[in-house]
Amino acid sequence: MDRLNLLRFSPFRLNRLATEFSQALAADYARFGIDIPEWRVLATLGQHDDPRSAAYVVRCTRTHKSRISRAVSHLIALGLVARQEGGDDRREIMLHLTEQGRAIYDELVPILLAREAALLSGFSEAQKRDFERLLDVLEGSLGLVRDRDR
Repeated sequence: MDRLNLLRFSPFRLNRLATEFSQALAADYARFGIDIPEWRVLATLGQHDDPRSAAYVVRCTRTHKSRISRAVSHLIALGLVARQEGGDDRREIMLHLTEQGRAIYDELVPILLAREAALLSGFSEAQKRDFERLLDVLEGSLGLVRDRDR
């Protein structure tokens, strides 16, 4: 019978890397009083000019809806996110960044992009392109739509 070497098992390695990346980035947005799920909400809303639903944030981030709900509540309390009724479906609450939320998003993006560049600095330019392509392949194999396709 084959044995599983957890440290060589791709799903485990990807999860471990994702956790380490998230923790490395978390220090940057913790300065603003937000945590990982709250940053995910800000980042998802920040990449769009028009409001999005909490369900949209859940789909994009693959974060459990209860965590997103708590994150949204905290961001609203901080004055970084505001709610508005949905257009056709009044039951759906739409979310958007406030002016203060947009300012924090705009301040954090260059910091986080620089952190990402530092984390990937061991890759050559060709390896970075290959890595991006391989991530696209993995996401495709799981039926995930890439964020840039949304």
